[in-house]
Amino acid sequence: MTKKKLVFSALLSLLVGVMLSCGSPASQEKVADTTEETSEVLPSTGSFGDPIVKEGTVPVTEIASLINSDESIPVKVSGTILEVCQHTGCWLTFDLGNGENIMVNMKDHVFYVPKDAAGKTAFVEGTATRELIAVDMLKHYAEDAGRSQEYIDSITQDAWQYTIEAKGVIIEE
Repeated sequence: MTKKKLVFSALLSLLVGVMLSCGSPASQEKVADTTEETSEVLPSTGSFGDPIVKEGTVPVTEIASLINSDESIPVKVSGTILEVCQHTGCWLTFDLGNGENIMVNMKDHVFYVPKDAAGKTAFVEGTATRELIAVDMLKHYAEDAGRSQEYIDSITQDAWQYTIEAKGVIIEE
């Protein structure tokens, strides 16, 4: 794979992850209205969402081998956080080690993680799947993420993305 294709693939993976984390414009406004103050006072480490335990987790890099179809499966994974939503902390990403990222969305946006958690270790329990995201939705999310019009226009193909809907997250240094 050429360097250009690799960079495009990585950027597309990141974009898809961002897109999966946000809902429709209306629901995004509601999240912003209700969480802006809350997400600013979160501690940088701790437990978020439902109580979970670290025991029994597998490295997030093994997620692709666990998902054998388009049906969701329960997972407990751990890894180093790559990026966190800087708007509300409603999602985080992990690097899968194969040129792809996995997007972790906080279930129903009922909890959030600290925006300064990138680079920290996280333990996540939830439901994982691999889904095809349509071009229109990819473009919609790119707009929500504040991407340039040139970038938005460059999205011309549906994209597959691994995702986890997290019911609980533990973040450590």
